[in-house]
This record gives sequence, structure tokens and C-alpha cells, in this order.
Amino acid sequence: MSKKQSIFGRISQLVKANINDAIDNAEDPAKMLAQIERDYKNSIVDAENAIAETIGNLRLMEEDYAGDQKAAEEWGVKAKNASQKADQLRASGSTDEADKFDNLAKVALGKQIAVEKEMSDEAPLIKSQQEVVDKLKTGLGQMKDKLNELQAKRSSLAARAKTAEAQQKVNDAIGSIDVMDPLSEVSRFEDKVRREEAKVRGHQELAMSSLDSQFEALNDVSDDADVEARLAALKAG
Repeated sequence: MSKKQSIFGRISQLVKANINDAIDNAEDPAKMLAQIERDYKNSIVDAENAIAETIGNLRLMEEDYAGDQKAAEEWGVKAKNASQKADQLRASGSTDEADKFDNLAKVALGKQIAVEKEMSDEAPLIKSQQEVVDKLKTGLGQMKDKLNELQAKRSSLAARAKTAEAQQKVNDAIGSIDVMDPLSEVSRFEDKVRREEAKVRGHQELAMSSLDSQFEALNDVSDDADVEARLAALKAG
């Protein structure tokens, strides 16, 4: 597993776990989104720290490589100086001294070759580490872009969640109409009013019957008076 995969794989698992936990335990959508944003910001900080460490290691490798390069150049200069000194001594007839300086040149060249071998081993590692750093920087940039998207969507998502919650309450209220219909209670009251109205009409009918009886009694008295008057007229005539 590459360094890049290790860093972002670990962070990705942590982000997913935090988001899933926030969603599962969410009661307030706004609080849930705020928690997700905080967790994601923390993950970005973790990524930045890990990438900074990786970059630091790369810079140490580059410094070591630069030091080896300088050492190789210095050993090359020492080998050249020793060789030139040997040539001068040999030209002047000092063969033994010349051989000593040639041997020193050989030692310097051996050191130079050893350092150059280390450099040839270090170069591909530095190149590989630089590629990892470039990919990590790209990944970090993508994480920050996602954070910007999350922050942009946070308010709209919270508003949509509130709207959905309110709509659900309306739906629940509408659904409960069949269970508790207020019109049924009104119908009962209407029946009661009708019964009271009928009772009043009954009393009115009773009152009218009594009045008719009284008028009929008056009519009977008037008829008797007529009879008596006519009888008196007969007797007088």
C-alpha cells in the first residue's frame, strides 16, 4: 500500500464512520450537518499533518542527496589534485612520492564512486516520494473543494430537511382526520338543535289547540243567547 493510499484510506474510513454516526443519531438536521462539517475539517487537518510529515521526509532525502552530490564533487577534486601532484613529482624524478599521491587519488576516486552509487540508489526513491507528495497535495485540494461544497449545501440541506419535517406533520394531521372527524361532533349538535326546534313547535301546536277551544266555547254561548232572545220574542208576541 502506497503512502498516499495509507493516508487517505485511513482518513476516508474515519470520515465515513463519523458521517454515518452523525446521520444515524441525527435529531436536528442543522446540528447533524454542523457536526459533519467539523469532522471533515478535522480530517483535513489530519491529512495536512500527514502530508507535511511526508514532505519533510522528502526534503531530508533531497538534503542527503545534495550532500552526497557535494561530497562526490569534493572527492573528485581531491582525486584530481592528488593525480596532478603525482604527475609533478614523477616528472621531477620522485617516483616513490608520485606513487603515494597516485594511491591517494585512487582512494579519493573510490570514495567518489561509493558516494555516486548511493546517489544512484537515492534518486529513484526521491522521484517516487515526490510523486507521492504531488498526489497527496492534489488529494488535499480535492478534500478542501468538497468542504466548500458541503458548506455551500449546508444551509439549503438544513432548510429542505425542515420543510420535509413540516410537510410530514401536515400529512400526519391530514391522515388523522378519518380517525377524529370534527364534523361528526357538529352533526350531533345539529341533531340536538333540531329536537329542540321540534319541541318548540309542539308547544306552539298545543297552545293553538287551547285557543281554538276557547273560541268554540264563546260561539256556543252566543248561540244560547240567540235562542233565549227568540223565545222571549215569541212569548211577547
